[in-house]
Amino acid sequence: MNRTILVVDDEPRTREGISKTLEQWAQYSIEVISASTGRDAIKIVSERPIDILITDIRMPEMTGLEVIQLLAEMDVKPIVLIMSAYSDFHYAQEAIRHGVINYLLKPIRKKELIEAVERAIAKKEDQEQGQRLTKVIDLQLLEQADFNNERYEPAIEKALRYIDDHIKEKVSLQDVANAVHLNGSYFSTLFKEEVGINFSEYVTRKRIQSAKHLLLQSDMPISLIAEEVGYQTQKYFNKIFKEYEGVTPGYYRKTYK
Repeated sequence: MNRTILVVDDEPRTREGISKTLEQWAQYSIEVISASTGRDAIKIVSERPIDILITDIRMPEMTGLEVIQLLAEMDVKPIVLIMSAYSDFHYAQEAIRHGVINYLLKPIRKKELIEAVERAIAKKEDQEQGQRLTKVIDLQLLEQADFNNERYEPAIEKALRYIDDHIKEKVSLQDVANAVHLNGSYFSTLFKEEVGINFSEYVTRKRIQSAKHLLLQSDMPISLIAEEVGYQTQKYFNKIFKEYEGVTPGYYRKTYK
């Protein structure tokens, strides 16, 4: 899989040197793009997925740490490498606190740079493997529920159909229990026994699966997708989606569509 690395440094010589070193090392199997300011970096990351960010720690207007903090607020978290001409342990501590995996002191030797990028790529692959595993488990649970549909108690079959038909609405356990004419407590227990996951978990996974389908198969704005799958605000939808998928809806669409 091709990777995209963003190099951010206000010093043209350093920026160009790192880019050239990485392109030659990877034989252009990775895309290296660059920015001279933190603000330019934020703009780039908001427009396209970035796998690895290599940023100077001290820059005019916006520091590397401020860039990382803004990206975290945007729920965008590339693997980050910090570089600096200052051998200051305080900066290293602060960088590590923000999830930076390596702190490189200038001037950076080519071997040191390449080894750091190799570790960053490995970490990115581990993250993606974990996300893929989550997606597989998520999909298997829902497919299993659908596959087993004919073997469920009639009340649970009816409940699953009700959830599908009302996914855009606020679906509570008691609403569904009433629809299938069961006591709420008994229905909750029966649902968990039959489906394998509890009611609220099933509804959330169903909403996320529906959202993923719409993200990839339509051009609907994310705010409308949130409403379509039963979330009243995009902010809350983004939060839940990120918890289950590891990335924001916007990042998911850009990456997988």
